[in-house]
Amino acid sequence: MAVYVYKFGGTSVGSVERIQAVAEKVKLTHDRGDQVVVVVSAMSGETNRLTDLAGQIQQKPVSREMDVLLSTGEQVTMALLSMALIELGCPARSYTGGQVCIETDNTHTKARIKRIDDAKIQADLNAGKVVVVAGFQGVDEHGNITTLGRGGSDTTAVALAAALKADECHIYTDVDGVYTTDPRVEPKARRLDKITFEEMLEMSSLGSKILQIRSVEFAGKYNVALRVLSSFSEGRGTLITYEESAVEQALISGIAFNKDEAKLTITGVPDIPGAASKILGPIADANIEIDMIIQNVADDATTDFTFTVHRNDFATAKEILTDTCKELSARAVTADDGIVKVSIVGVGMRSHAGIASKMFKVLAEEAINIKMIATSEIKISVVVDEKYLELAVRALHAAFELEKDPKETVS
Repeated sequence: MAVYVYKFGGTSVGSVERIQAVAEKVKLTHDRGDQVVVVVSAMSGETNRLTDLAGQIQQKPVSREMDVLLSTGEQVTMALLSMALIELGCPARSYTGGQVCIETDNTHTKARIKRIDDAKIQADLNAGKVVVVAGFQGVDEHGNITTLGRGGSDTTAVALAAALKADECHIYTDVDGVYTTDPRVEPKARRLDKITFEEMLEMSSLGSKILQIRSVEFAGKYNVALRVLSSFSEGRGTLITYEESAVEQALISGIAFNKDEAKLTITGVPDIPGAASKILGPIADANIEIDMIIQNVADDATTDFTFTVHRNDFATAKEILTDTCKELSARAVTADDGIVKVSIVGVGMRSHAGIASKMFKVLAEEAINIKMIATSEIKISVVVDEKYLELAVRALHAAFELEKDPKETVS
């Protein structure tokens, strides 16, 4: 008898008919003798509806009350799915995050899970029931409802799978797995049978929206085997697990991109100790996250300092940097919100040289100018003009033959 945790996102439970279809899928697993815990998101559109309601009452809603409000979306889904299972003759019981003791810290709207008491769930599973849990939520040590932030139901599912020592955690979405890149940009993108936690973590952080990054971190930390599948079609999806040595290991597993980048440069900064802190300190104080950073020192004892931020923070960051420019007697501030970040990811880079040079050659042949470069052990990211996004992705996808199964490219 295996133990599975299934997570269904908003589109998967977006109507009564879809909830009934989920119930039938869950019942099949239960009927073959396996134990199943189901984690559900709010029905698609429900979180936006609740947020809009709050906005009509308060311009900046109190975060504690927002958590109380938003947690109701998942509670609706869990109750309806339990009803659907019972109607099919499958014993089921639903729980809120608080009822199954998902304890979090007290950071409202983006809480982190501290511990889970799985006693109730284990008792119900042993009694032959399907357990349905509201994702995205928990309670702090004082009993206040908390939510885990956008995509938090993924984290709930992985955390429960870790606590229950589940055989696999299945994340059901509107896609049938993880692809080498977004098929809407490159139609030849191929679904991956397997990908490592490291690669998935990089792809999630670099713009892939399939899984919430915290859920991948959690899964890697506790060695929870993740599988991404489609709610609407059958298939084996993509398994996310630890790296396995294999002859057919691909050099590159995928290409990620992020359209939400903006670039800021302050030029002519005096090249003295502490300059970087004086530039980035005010940005951090404004709670603006910085991604890529480049510093170039000139012969005249000045430096140019360039960094990227999320496009939503562009205007604020530019205003702050302009003030800093005056304080440091720097030369000027330039800004560009028409850029994108394109990244190649693959654990195969560790044992193969020349990946970066190949990437840069491919982009040069397409006359795509690189504005910034960042690397790690398993990724190379470049910043280019937004107008070149699709061309860059397609050219790199073709150059690294990502449309082919790794077995086909082994020499």
